[in-house]
Order: sequence, then structure tokens, then C-alpha cells
Amino acid sequence: MSPLALALVLIAALCHAAWNLIAKQAGGGQALVLLIALLVLLVWAPLLPWLGLEQVLHWGWKELLVLTGSAGLHVVYYHCLMQGYAVADLSVVYPVARGSGPLLSSAGALLLLAEPLSLLGALGALGVVGGVFLIAGGPGLFKRAQQPEQRQRVHRGLLWGGLTGACIAGYTLVDGYAVKVLAIAPALACYANNLLRVPLQLPLLAGHRRAATLEVWRTRWKAALAIALLSPISYVLVLHAMRLAPLSHVAPAREVSMLFAALAGGSLLGEGDRLLRLLGALCIGLGVAALALG
Repeated sequence: MSPLALALVLIAALCHAAWNLIAKQAGGGQALVLLIALLVLLVWAPLLPWLGLEQVLHWGWKELLVLTGSAGLHVVYYHCLMQGYAVADLSVVYPVARGSGPLLSSAGALLLLAEPLSLLGALGALGVVGGVFLIAGGPGLFKRAQQPEQRQRVHRGLLWGGLTGACIAGYTLVDGYAVKVLAIAPALACYANNLLRVPLQLPLLAGHRRAATLEVWRTRWKAALAIALLSPISYVLVLHAMRLAPLSHVAPAREVSMLFAALAGGSLLGEGDRLLRLLGALCIGLGVAALALG
């Protein structure tokens, strides 16, 4: 991985950790997710002339199919993530999602995009995922699973976290294909994704009362606005990094965001052993270094 690609991934990881902390404090929910998508369209609309808008005139069915597929995967991703947080612990759902996502992305990149992966790069990917596991609580997760009162909750966390990770891998591969093979401008791909997500997400709000949705929008618009600024920046930087480096390197390196989240106080992971978190952070750092060298 080139130094520029690595720098883009690290900045993106910092932005990702920041907006996830904000989202956690805001409480999540489908109404908030929809508001974020709408604000992304509003905030970034003035930049459309500089986002490669002229490309749209040359798009065919393949570009539209890929972007629509990515939007659909993002909608399912948010639904699985929110459902997981509703029925299981954050310290299970988030690490499983963020840990399984890059592994599946890298495997998919190797199989579908025929990208090379050196031994050092493979060890780096495993180091990142292993660090995520340690930050999440390490072997303590298995001890919790042995307790009858916790077993079902842990199983639900593993299920929804795994489904979320599969969605992460799915949209990472689709978006990687969009920017690497179809040569769609990363910022334009991100904007189109949000635009297509809005109509796809409306059915998920069918059971919500209008007053409740408006109340969420009224009380959490500041958090939604911050996320609407940080989230696209984070993902566009990742998409640019995908153009400069193999996707199988970029996807695991993104998980350095777990390091930033842990250093910010472990808000996303709840309480955990400090020594394990530091050891996990060290594994992530070494893993990212191995990816950069590999």
C-alpha cells in the first residue's frame, strides 16, 4: 500500500470513529438514518459540478445497476446494525461486524477481482481483525457465551454482527468495482448512493408514526448534520484509496478506526479490560504497518 493510500485510510478511519461516536450518542434509529441521507444530499449538492457530474451523461445500465445494488446493501447494512444494537450488546455486534467485514472483503477481492495478497499482507489483515477481537473483550466473549442468561444475547449479537459484516463486505466489493473498474468518481459514487438510498429506505419507516419521526429530526438534527459531513468524507477517502491500492489491503486497514474509538474512551465497545484494549490497539497498528509494507 502506498504512503498516500495509507494516509487516506487513516484520515478516513478517524472520521469514521468520530461519526460513529456521534451516532451512538444520538441513539440511532431508522428516522435518524433517513435524516442523515437527506442532509448528505442537501449539504453536498453545491459541490456536484466538481464531483464529476458530467460522468452521469455517459452512464449505462451497468453503472446504474452497480450503484443501485450498493445503495440496497447500505440500506440492509443500517437495518442489520440497528437491529443488532436493539437485541444484543454493542460490544458484540460492533466488533463482529467490523472484524468480519474486512475479512470477507479481502477474500472477495482475491476471488472476484483477482487482486494479489502477499503473506505479509495476509498477516496484516489477520493482525487487524485479531486486534479488533481483543479490544472487544478477547476470550471474555466466550466466557459470557457460557452463561445461560447471556448465551442467547451473545448468539443474537453474533448473528446480527455477522450479517452486518457481510453487508460491509458486499458494498465494499461493489463500490470497489464501481471506482476501480467502471471508473466512477468516488465522490459522485458516494452522492449517488445516498440519493438512491432514500426511496429504498422509506418502506422501513412505514410503521413509524409521523410525529415520532419529526421529533427525532427536531431533536437530533445537529448530530445528523455532523454525521452527514463526516461520513461522506470518510467513505470518499476510502474509495480514493481503493483506486491507489488493492481493495484486499484497504478494507482491513479501515479497521484502525477501532483504535481511535478505543482511545476516545471505548464508547462504542462499552467497558473492557484496559490491557486487552492496549494489546488490541498494538495488533491493529502492526497489522496496518504490515498492510502498508505488503
